Formats: sequence, C-alpha cells, structure tokens
Amino acid sequence: MKTHDSTFDEHHVLHELKHYLPAQAPLKDFVHHNTLHSFQDLRFDKALHKASELFGYKTLLLLNEYRSFFASQRIRKDVLQRIIIQHKGVELAAEWSQKVLAKPYKTAFQPRIGSLRASWKKEHHVDLDSLVHPLLFRILCSYLDQGISIWNFPVRDKDFLSSMREMEETSFTSVFRTKAAKDLFLHGDCNLNALLDKLVGDESLYEQYLFDQQFAHSGWSGMVAVIEDLPQTLLDTRKISLHDLIVFELLLEIDAINYQLGNEWTPMRSWLTHTPVPLFADVPDTELSDVMTIWQEAFEWSYYDQVMAGLELEERNEVRIPTKTFQAMFCIDDRECSFRRYLEDLDHSCETFGTPGFFGVDCFFQPEEGKYYTKICPVPLSPKHLIKEIDSRNKRQRDMHFNKHAHSFHSGWLISQTLGFWAALRLFANIFKPTMTPAAASSFKHMDHLSKLTIENEHPEDMENGLQIGYSVDEMAVRVEGLLKSIGLVEDFASIVYVVGHGASSVNNPHYAAYDCGACSGRAGSVNARAISYMANHAKVRAILKAKGLTIPDTTQFIGALHDTTRDEIAFFDEASLTPANLEKHNQNKRTFETALDYNAKERSRRFESIDSRASLKRIHERVRERSVSLFEPRPELNHATNALTIVGRRSLTKGLFLDRRSFLNSYDYRVDPDGKYLFNILKAAAPVCGGINLEYFFSRVDNQQLGAGTKLPHNVMGLIGVANGMDGDLRPGLPSQMIEVHDPVRMFFIIEQFPDVVLDVIKQSSATYEWFINEWVHLVVVNPETQKFFVFKEGAFTPYEPIIHHVDTIKDIAPLLETHQEDLPVYLLS
Repeated sequence: MKTHDSTFDEHHVLHELKHYLPAQAPLKDFVHHNTLHSFQDLRFDKALHKASELFGYKTLLLLNEYRSFFASQRIRKDVLQRIIIQHKGVELAAEWSQKVLAKPYKTAFQPRIGSLRASWKKEHHVDLDSLVHPLLFRILCSYLDQGISIWNFPVRDKDFLSSMREMEETSFTSVFRTKAAKDLFLHGDCNLNALLDKLVGDESLYEQYLFDQQFAHSGWSGMVAVIEDLPQTLLDTRKISLHDLIVFELLLEIDAINYQLGNEWTPMRSWLTHTPVPLFADVPDTELSDVMTIWQEAFEWSYYDQVMAGLELEERNEVRIPTKTFQAMFCIDDRECSFRRYLEDLDHSCETFGTPGFFGVDCFFQPEEGKYYTKICPVPLSPKHLIKEIDSRNKRQRDMHFNKHAHSFHSGWLISQTLGFWAALRLFANIFKPTMTPAAASSFKHMDHLSKLTIENEHPEDMENGLQIGYSVDEMAVRVEGLLKSIGLVEDFASIVYVVGHGASSVNNPHYAAYDCGACSGRAGSVNARAISYMANHAKVRAILKAKGLTIPDTTQFIGALHDTTRDEIAFFDEASLTPANLEKHNQNKRTFETALDYNAKERSRRFESIDSRASLKRIHERVRERSVSLFEPRPELNHATNALTIVGRRSLTKGLFLDRRSFLNSYDYRVDPDGKYLFNILKAAAPVCGGINLEYFFSRVDNQQLGAGTKLPHNVMGLIGVANGMDGDLRPGLPSQMIEVHDPVRMFFIIEQFPDVVLDVIKQSSATYEWFINEWVHLVVVNPETQKFFVFKEGAFTPYEPIIHHVDTIKDIAPLLETHQEDLPVYLLS
C-alpha cells in the first residue's frame, strides 16, 4: 500500500513486476507468445536495446555472427548498402559501411538488474540466491504440484501464506533457520513496507530491490503471476499471489542474513556506498545499437527480397478447375505448407485452403471421462459454448506399472518384482524398436473418433457452469458463413470438402502442447474439424446461408480430419455419413492423402541426422513414425523452426513457389471482401498468433539461456507446470535448444493481397493489431491484386518497393535437393 508520506507504491510495483515477468502458462497450456511482450509499446529496435540494457538479455545475434553471414553471402552486399542508406543517408553511407563491416566494438556490459541486491554478497559475503532459492523453489513446487508428488502438500485448501503459517505452527521442524524469522512470520508485521524497511531501509530503492529479487528467478515469479491472474490454468487450483511470494521470500532473506551475520546487521541504507543506476532510467542509443539494427535488417531483407522477387517473377495462372476432386481446408500452420503442395502436385484437380485451425469454433471441450474443460480456441477468446463427448467406444489404455500403488511399501515391492521386470524388458525393446504406448502424448487421443459430440444445442436451457452446451442453428450459420467467406470459398464447391485440423505425438516431451495447434490453445484440432463439418452439413444452416446468397450444393459434404504433424498420419472422422458416391471418391482421395504424407515425411527427414533421405518413401516414413515415440529422441519434430512468412491471399499468389515450409498460409480473396471486414478478423488473430510464434522462436534462438529453456537434456519436470535444470533450478520459460537450433532469427514477414488503402484502414481499426505493425515487431508488405506492385509499410504509410534481385532459379524436381541439403533452401520457382 501507499501512505500519504510514502514514496513506495506497492500496487504499482506489483503491477510493473507482472508486466515485465515472463507470461508463460503451465505446460498443459503452453502457447507461443512474444517473449518481450512488455516492451511491445516501443519500436522493435528501441525495445530490444532497452531490454538488453535493463535485464541483460541477448536480443540479437552476436556482431561476429552477422559479419560471418556477410562473408558467406547469407547477408547480401546490395541489401546491406540499401539498409545503410535508409538509416544514415547517402552522404554517410561509406563511413557507416566501415563501422558496420570492420570497426571493433566492446560488446560486454553489465545489466542494471541485480546490481542493488548483489550488494549483500559484495559487502557482507551473504549469497542470498544460494541460501534462499533451493528451499523456496522446493516449497513452491510442492505447493503448486499438479500430480507428480506421491504425497499432497500438507495444507492445500488455504492461500500460500496461510498454508505456510499453519505448517509452521503445527510442525516440529521449521523452514526457517532462526527463531527470530519464524517469530516475525507468525507474530510480526509482515507487510511489504515493514519487511523492506528491515532489509533495505530506503523507500526509493524498494522497487529496484524487488525487481532484483524476482528477476533472480523470473521463471517461478512469472509462473506465480500467471496463476494468480488465471487460476483456472491449474487443474488442481491453488491460491497464490506474487505479493505472497515476495513476502515469503523477504522473510527467507531476513532469516538467511540472521543465520550468516547474527542479529546485529543493519539495512542497506546504513552501509550502501554506491547507489546503482535506477532500473528504468532512460536508455540512450549507442553507435553499437545502430550497427546491430542495420545488421539485423540486412539479414532479414536478404531473405525477404528473395521472396518478393519470386512473387514478381512467378507466373500466376488462376485456372478455374471445372470439376474439383476435392477441396481441403488446413490450419495456416507452416507445417501444412508442404503437405498442401504435395496434394496439389499429386492431384491437379484438388484445391486447398488455409485458415486458423480452430475453424471459427470457439468453445470448451470436455472428453467423456474428463473432469475438466479444455479450451480449444485462441487464448484471447472467452468461449461461451461447451462441446461434450458422449458415447465414447474406446477405453483409454494404461500401463499397469504406472499407478499410485507402485509407490507404496508393500504393493510397490510386489509390482517391482513382477511388472517391473516386464517394464524393463519393454523399455529395452523400445530402444531398438520404438512403439506407441499409453504413456505417449498422441493427437489422436484427444477425442475418440467413434464418439458423438454435442455440437447442436437442442434446448436453450441446456447449460453447464454458465456455458451453453452446443450451438443454436443461427450460431452455427454465423460460424460457417464467417469461415467460408474469410477464405473465399463461396462458390464452385467440390463434392467433398475436407476440414483438416492438426496435432502432434511425442513421448518424454514436456513441451508437447507447443507442438499442437496454437489456434486451439495448444490442443489438437480434431473436435473443431468435426464440429464445423457438422455445422456446414446441417440442412437448416445451409438454408440460412442460401438466403444470404451462399449456396452449398446438396451433393457437397464436409468431413473432418486430423493430421498428426509428427508422424505424418491422418485420420478421417464420420466417414459413415458420406453418401455411397462420395464414399467411393473419398476412398480414392485417401490414397492421395497417404502418398502426399509419404512425400511430406521425406521432405521433413532432410533435417534429421538419424534418417537417410535417399531411402524409399515408405522406409523414410516408417523411421519418422519411430522417432516420434522414441524415449531418446529430443527432436520428435522441429515444429515451427525456420518460420518467417505469413501470406494472406489467394492460393495462386504462392502456388508456383517453393518456400521450404517457412510460411503460414492464410487463404483470403480480396474480391469477396472489398471493405476488409474479413481481413480485420484474420489479422486480429494472425498478428498475435503468427507474430507470437515467430518472436518466441526469435528470442529463444538469440538467447537460449535467458529467453529460452536451454538444452532439454538436464530438464526436470517440476510439478507438471514447468521445467527446470536439476531439482533446485528456476523454471525455464521459452523454447529448448532442440526446438530452435535450425531457426534463423528473422521477424515475421506478412504479405497481404489487397489494396494498400484497404489494409491501412483495417490495421488501424484495432490498436492492439496496429501495434504489431507500426512498431515493426513484424514486417508488412501489400501486393496490389490488380497491378501486382509491392508496397512496404513503414512509419505509418505504404511506400512502393522494387526487389533488388531479378532472377530466381526454377526447379522441376525438389527431391534431389532434399536428399543432399540440411540447411535452409532458397526460394525457387516451381515449373
């Protein structure tokens, strides 16, 4: 709190701490986001410089890395010169070229964070981190535990501080080393002002001290802040707040100092000889920061310019297919890019589309035997509907030796002497022949494909916990219309329209949710695919759409499916609902899908050291499936690694380009949306989703130790909420090195096929969306659909852009390159 004569505003400081701390949710809800979200109100280059100065983050590649990229021509000389001129002008171009290319700079520096609290160690040799953190982390992990621990936390039904007080009052032992600290906790004044007065003594330093303290373990602090604001993110909820964590840690620090120095020590105010630079004092620009900004933009535009040259040189023939074999909607996910390419290559009469993988179905889902609701739409949305699974025919499989009885004295001994040997034999066999087990995380387990779903709301009073069970006919019609018009599918329907969600399978992988669909809050998109297919097939829905001018032929049927991106397998739902004629066509189409998945597995395999990409398609695909369930495989798939593009437009815009699985593809037809109504909804989702994915990979790549999770190998799962190195480490937000090691840190490049004035009006309608573009956290280029000219968005306006290069190689067969190259491939024209 803040009194009339106090300079310390407790509520303000707690708010600022939450703003700057990592915002990663527990593992089950792991969804990609901008790691430096707290700086997003600043322009990208200024934000990165400030974050680096304040918190010591490495926010860009090393200077020597950029210069080595230039030497190897990964950064082009002509692009670098253009960027230097844009930043410094023609007159200073030669001078700045010398600085960029050759001038030595001192790159080591001391960040502001941590300098104040470190005075205890410097002046009194009291290492608060080593004395406090091991105990604090174990207590937090035990209190928040979601099922790893054999024994429950002794007092679980109270808030964190009340639970700890009750334990202190009723236990024979104490978490405190000294009686004075225990008495202070149980009987003293434990508000933040009083505790900080005892430790620091100077109110002007309280905020900086708390930032030093909490950023010494930003992973745990960020997790507590997330749980405080979103308690439902834990299945077994706990009452904890950042305030309570700070109070308890301050008490532990007082206890540690008492233990080391006795009771005669004084607060920092009495002996601090040097006051550090205030944490949030202005951060001036430097010559080095300008040099690094120039290098980063040159690195990015060396790739962007190649993409735009490909778009300029590509022959776009929007041939109308008279009779389509099938149409298929996929998630915009970059992992579907190559799958769609192979389908179109194998069947020239098919048509594919991309849209966010929740397919407009914003709801919670409850499996038949599930106790909790699962959110299966984008994180920012607040669903008002619930879809429940009923009449499930498949019982969940279990491993007999994975049960609570294995931990008790008698039954544990019996199980180890019987099932234990069997488990050991299975583990040994799994080394040489990995197979799917009940313990594996599989996208196909998210929903029983033979079950029924409560998609349609039969009675308005069918509610559960404030959620409407299913959708009314009118609500279904709104979602189907929005989906079809947003992707431009309003006529020429095929007899079968596939709606393909995606998910992933892996074993021994704590970050499994990051491999599933981000648009489904880190879940598989199977329920969404089935639900929107049911809605689109509904006779009353079609009648409403027909009255609005959107006619779906009676012969057209929508069918849901799920693509497992790790195993490259697909499952189709509700096949029995197909008419005999469509069922026959579907069986033919399935063979096309299966062949496309074989080719897709081969393209992915070029990144995997353990697979020979020159083997047969079937052998490669089998090896891909095996590695997806291998206990010893830290890279079941590379997920969004190498993502760099988000393309919003007709398929003809990029169908003739090889983009190396680096692009999110969102279908959009400017002719259906002249005023940008549907484009607004697309960008409202695509900017934070695609931009968030891109920036989490970006920052995990440039600083994998602070902004990423480091290597997976020493990770321990802590309470099923996060990972840490060893048993006493801080939680590691961000992505492990195995997910980002092949990623190039370039910002997301949005390419939109629409008129510049329409796009400008659209992005300005939402301040949250506009912030992504005006502050350059993502780049934006518009392709005029009539003139095919490019316009780059910069400083609030669109300006014409001409690619520097005017030649892109043409390739007929990509297979030889896949068999001989592991690195990123350039853009090619497909003949």
